[in-house]
Amino acid sequence: MSMLKRLAAPLLLAGGLLLGSAAAVAAAPAAASGSPVPLLWKVTGPGDSRLYLLGSFHMLRADDYPVAADVDQAFAASKRVVFELSPQDMQSPELTRKMLQAAMRTDGSELKRDLDAPTWTKLQAYARANNLPLAQLQGMKPWFVGLTITLGQFTKMGLDPELGLDRHFMTRAADAGKPTSGLEDIDTQVAVLSGMSAQEQQQMVAEALDQADQADAMGRKLHDAWRRGDDKLLWTSMAVEMRGQYPQLYKRINSDRNDAWVPKLQQQLKAGQGGTLVVVGTLHLLGEDGVVEKLRAKGYEVERVCTGCAKAKPRR
Repeated sequence: MSMLKRLAAPLLLAGGLLLGSAAAVAAAPAAASGSPVPLLWKVTGPGDSRLYLLGSFHMLRADDYPVAADVDQAFAASKRVVFELSPQDMQSPELTRKMLQAAMRTDGSELKRDLDAPTWTKLQAYARANNLPLAQLQGMKPWFVGLTITLGQFTKMGLDPELGLDRHFMTRAADAGKPTSGLEDIDTQVAVLSGMSAQEQQQMVAEALDQADQADAMGRKLHDAWRRGDDKLLWTSMAVEMRGQYPQLYKRINSDRNDAWVPKLQQQLKAGQGGTLVVVGTLHLLGEDGVVEKLRAKGYEVERVCTGCAKAKPRR
């Protein structure tokens, strides 16, 4: 049951999952030095209202801390902290129960029926190589199997959900007595997965298997880019590729959710609200589909907060 509880964690839903391509981010990089350059933007509204948008990885390593001074300052300047899912919902047993309930097949069919022949063959090979209990997973829906593969890669490569950036700031907000909330509730997050079409679910398994194959080389590249704060490389190496190969899945887990979040973020930008730190999966902030550009298009002043960017030379 402990494995299933971990699979239920909504950390996988950050576009995230960082998702889609997030499995690749889990590769073990060389020992890190210094604080990562933050993927942090400041959005200014009327009066004293402002948002700090911070790109998270939902599973990290101890050497990805401490956070940069820019991030500490954004936290200190914020009255409240907003996440994809509130700390209360993250800790609720209802999250696990509803996720598992949604994942179980109830029509007597088996997983194999919902996968095309190449994906099923590749899944069998992956299961043999990684001791994945495929017989037990036959009673689960494909999206759950995709998450199983993704989390297996994460944990094998030494990343820990308890060290994710969102978890870090949930703890800090509690210690500081700052109010917290979520952009989504449990039912909404479960629906992102349970509402997938058969094609989207097959894409999710295929994406997880593809990223597992590429994990070592791609993971080092992406993790290094995240530590350097290289949003352009992350966008071109992760999001654009996923959008091209798996457009329906990308739309469901990223751009549709971004569209739903923007009005809620605009409420935080009304006069008198003060500062709000928003911690969401990095994918949600990148490119023309991202929250950053969507808020800029609404007429807000948006600027990157990155004292260390001048020192972080992009590598191509």
